[in-house]
Amino acid sequence: MTTVQSPSVTPTAIRPRAVARTGLYTVLAANAAVVTLFAVQAGFASNALVVLGRFTGLYAALLMAFQLLLVARLPWLDRRIGMDRLTNWHRWTGFGLLWTLVGHVVFITFGYARSSSMDPVSQLVDLAETVEGVFRAVVALALILVVGGASARWARRRLAYETWHFIHLYTYVAVVLAFTHQVAVGTTFATSSAATAYWYGVWGVALGSVFVGRLVLPLWRNWRHQLRVEAVVPESDNVVSVYITGRDLDRMPARAGQFFLWRFLTKDRWWQANPFSLSAAPDGRTLRLTAKAAGDGSAGLRHVKPGTRVFAEGPYGAFTAMHRTRPEAVLVAGGVGVTPIRALLEELHGHAVVIYRVGADRDAVLYDELRELAQAKGAELHLVTGPPVPDRLAAGELVRLVPDIAERDVFLCGPPPMMNAVLGSLRELDVPRTQIHFERFSLAG
Repeated sequence: MTTVQSPSVTPTAIRPRAVARTGLYTVLAANAAVVTLFAVQAGFASNALVVLGRFTGLYAALLMAFQLLLVARLPWLDRRIGMDRLTNWHRWTGFGLLWTLVGHVVFITFGYARSSSMDPVSQLVDLAETVEGVFRAVVALALILVVGGASARWARRRLAYETWHFIHLYTYVAVVLAFTHQVAVGTTFATSSAATAYWYGVWGVALGSVFVGRLVLPLWRNWRHQLRVEAVVPESDNVVSVYITGRDLDRMPARAGQFFLWRFLTKDRWWQANPFSLSAAPDGRTLRLTAKAAGDGSAGLRHVKPGTRVFAEGPYGAFTAMHRTRPEAVLVAGGVGVTPIRALLEELHGHAVVIYRVGADRDAVLYDELRELAQAKGAELHLVTGPPVPDRLAAGELVRLVPDIAERDVFLCGPPPMMNAVLGSLRELDVPRTQIHFERFSLAG
């Protein structure tokens, strides 16, 4: 078989994810340098603790703005980095923000307490009562502490997504309070017209990005496309496919491998947003999602009626052929994780090997479609069944199925334990990280 290199293969020297990641780091570093310059120009207080407090406060403001940018769901960033990675960076930036805010309060309070006869607690109360904007800053810190506690792994696992999301919205209240605090008492903010313009610009870009990415763009796309359920097709006892139609879907910038946050606008479901991948490559006429009944949201899809209006946020995700680095690929799917894999196979060019891991033959959702598509594309398809122990996708087995796996791109989607096991096998086989593509559903803010 002659292998034809797809025009979508990205040259090794120009990787979209690396470019976007480097760009974000560069922007953050450049802004940190600018903030430091403005702080130095503002002059230093005689008390070293107050100086440290001002610096940590400025860096906290910058981190807060950067956090907003990470979860603004801007298409350019999302397609190159992916919502899961952006969300993870948002989480770790949040911990950095929390500690810099705590440092800001502690340094400022102890610094002023050193110059007065008050103890630190009394000093903080006095500042909150007498200095404009300080009380708002204390409230902002308290909100950040609550959000940070709710975002800890042990708490996140125990909270319903809707509860966690509602708590997370208080971050925006904290942002507004922190900004007004900075305007009221920020020494660096008022040092010069350049510094004032800079900070207004930083907050304007951060808040504007959230406004556009989280509100304007979804509203505009849904108004334009007028999405509705066309058909609901059971695939098995616990799996269903939903076909979505609408206006001008050929202009919807969706790609195989991406997902949407779907809201089906019925009286009992309109408030639920569930992330489901496209299970077929967009064809300009319909969008299709396929979901397993794993919770109330996915289980209820079977009862959605044709004609139901749909509000979809997206498309999201970097699990696309945009990130290919090799002309040939391996697609590894586990369970219902086959949905984006099936869509990717439809779009990919070049030789592909598909490995579909399920517990039993009856669990192989969309297998008939996948087999027909593989035959049409000249791809190899391997259905791997059996219990998870012993692992059927260990390094030795992967090499047996795909001897040249280290020379291919690997696209992986499935349950977390299966994905972790395969990632371990790929590391053992020395498959370069730039050739491994996967995405985990993780939502924030």
